[in-house]
Amino acid sequence: MIFKLNVHGALLLAAAITGLVTLAAPARADQCDDIAKQLASGVDKLKVNFKAANIIYLTHPAAKELSLGCRAQGKTYSNELYAKGDRKPTPQFYDLVASAAAITFTLPKDDTTTGATRCLKRMGLLRGDKVTMRYKRLNMECTRTKTDAAISITRPKDE
Repeated sequence: MIFKLNVHGALLLAAAITGLVTLAAPARADQCDDIAKQLASGVDKLKVNFKAANIIYLTHPAAKELSLGCRAQGKTYSNELYAKGDRKPTPQFYDLVASAAAITFTLPKDDTTTGATRCLKRMGLLRGDKVTMRYKRLNMECTRTKTDAAISITRPKDE
């Protein structure tokens, strides 16, 4: 009789420990998926299309292309926001990039607006069609072709 009580108690103890371990380490969604959901809810008219590898493709009327790249093994950046628009970006494009960067990198929207605007407006006759700058611990690279202007915003892993 004592032997059966010890086995029963041991089974209850094992079940309790298993339950605590399960509750202590819940299954987490990918950080990139969380950011994409925040972008979709925080930016008007932005929709999440699909995920391929470590890139989530997004759509918005103000941008020709929009994507969110997430950290992968061996990459030197944590997240990357890429947006492509017309050669002369519209105020809606600036607002989209600033809002998305503010949510992605958890910075104030005023700071991301200033950085994106400076980067995109520096391209021209004097500085050329590729501008690389750093603003508020973000690396911004703006490029321009005959028909498009694009901005890529990243933050290094160590910051």
